[in-house]
Amino acid sequence: MDTLKYRNVTVSGKIATGTSTLAKNLQQALGWEYINTGALQRQFDREHGVDENAHGALLRSDDHEREMEAFTKKTLTEKEHMVYEAWLSGFVARELPGVLRVLVICSEDAVRIDRVLNRDKVSVDQAKQFIHTRESENIEKWKKLYGDFDFWDPKFYDVVIDTYSSGPMETLGKVLDKLGHKHV
Repeated sequence: MDTLKYRNVTVSGKIATGTSTLAKNLQQALGWEYINTGALQRQFDREHGVDENAHGALLRSDDHEREMEAFTKKTLTEKEHMVYEAWLSGFVARELPGVLRVLVICSEDAVRIDRVLNRDKVSVDQAKQFIHTRESENIEKWKKLYGDFDFWDPKFYDVVIDTYSSGPMETLGKVLDKLGHKHV
């Protein structure tokens, strides 16, 4: 059994950067529990009649956003062997010990747009609009709640990976190496 350097991993990033791919690959490689707060938020939005692709956090109450932050902190503090995927999970965990904070970026917006249109079966224009609206609404909400931060500033993360130049398995390997996992 590995002696790992961290007890939990957060995977953060904007839309279509590869966070879900990485988080699922980590869960499979490590056998750890996986929480995807994006899925939780989309379920919440559907239950409240909101199109999860057309809107971001602005339509959610401040209390709901703070509850999600508290849930993230509690989970990462009290549990071990978690892969925790959320846009802000690394930022929220920035002062929590034993948590590897991974930021996934994609330096080429055209690739992100392509990922959204293929995943969600929408047009190029719709994909661009989904990305713009959700990101701008989320950032506006979070700056109001948490302050004027760049939530994806590399200073908040232990590992930053650009999925434009790093494929899924290479990205996984980089994180496993940082964890101290002896993968075969």
